[in-house]
Amino acid sequence: MTNEVIKSLYERKSVRVFTDEEISREDKNSILQAALQAPSAGCQLLYTILDITDENKKEKLAVLCDNQLFMAKAKMMLVFCADCRKWLTFYEEAGLTPRAPGAGDLLLAVEDALIAAQNAVTAAESLGIGSCYIGDVMEHAEEMKTLLQLPRYVYPACLLVFGHPTKQQKTRKKPERFRVSDIVCENSYQDKSSAQIREMFSGHTDKKEYDVWMEAFWKRKYESDFSREMNRSMEVYLRDFL
Repeated sequence: MTNEVIKSLYERKSVRVFTDEEISREDKNSILQAALQAPSAGCQLLYTILDITDENKKEKLAVLCDNQLFMAKAKMMLVFCADCRKWLTFYEEAGLTPRAPGAGDLLLAVEDALIAAQNAVTAAESLGIGSCYIGDVMEHAEEMKTLLQLPRYVYPACLLVFGHPTKQQKTRKKPERFRVSDIVCENSYQDKSSAQIREMFSGHTDKKEYDVWMEAFWKRKYESDFSREMNRSMEVYLRDFL
């Protein structure tokens, strides 16, 4: 593969063990600047990035995010917030009376935040810096709001940790992805048949029978305590927008 950008996307994987090497100020700035180059709805940059440098706060976030204690050892931690608040202040500064943000505004801001986050991930990978998305930042809404001092209309869309990967993290196998034909539908959404579903997961079930593997996955993910807490917390966040 000769295209270095595409090669980097194929090689990138989540990193959860970091060396003690610090991220240089220059590299950190490059990552943040790259995030800001991302596409944005109407060029509004509907997000705010929280740079978490307080070690105590990092440790508290690691506990709140399902006790993923490796997070606190990361050399850089960024929270990408969908920010439907700042433009209200911009409008009000001009003497305008903006309407309250709605669900559509929130989803648009989430899109902006996640696109910017992926730019940061891609930039970090090009610099030899590993990263890991932490979706659990959307859980424990009340504690997160307090810890991050999140005002109304600001939602933590994702959290990213960064650091130089250990040798083991560099060499470990990246999980296999599905085929393009498994994910892409032409022109309209198409449900898969029973045969297509089982064919899709062939080779992805750790040599276990499909039904056995899927039941374990279902319990571990969809029916998990963290999934239920995530939904409860989202209902808290959505109260501001509905």
